[in-house]
Amino acid sequence: MGILGIGVDVVHVPRILRLLERRTPTKLAHRILSEKELSVWNGLPSEDEVRRTRYLAVRWSVKEAAYKAVYPVARPTWKDFTFHSLSSDGSRKPFLEYHSKERESSSWKFHTSVSHDGDYVFATVLVEAP
Repeated sequence: MGILGIGVDVVHVPRILRLLERRTPTKLAHRILSEKELSVWNGLPSEDEVRRTRYLAVRWSVKEAAYKAVYPVARPTWKDFTFHSLSSDGSRKPFLEYHSKERESSSWKFHTSVSHDGDYVFATVLVEAP
């Protein structure tokens, strides 16, 4: 397999907070999260704003990085990606699913890395293709 692309993104969490003030959290979540992610987000306690905001910020960053990695070969939407965090027991690395109807992209392999520090989330996505 060869490298199709590499994408990186940095999100300043206060930027996401400003978006949440302008759009309500539910509207933003419905705009950028896949069905699976939305189900997890809805399960987070609504009073835990920090956790819910970080959840959105991580997915925003990962999806932006993924878009940069596959563009212009593909032009995915926010909901075409589902990011799965590190498993609670640490046995599974974070990974990214790409839900595309294009047959060519079904063989792509996504490698994802996310880091957060203070007010920043940094994501890198590498995509391999045959």
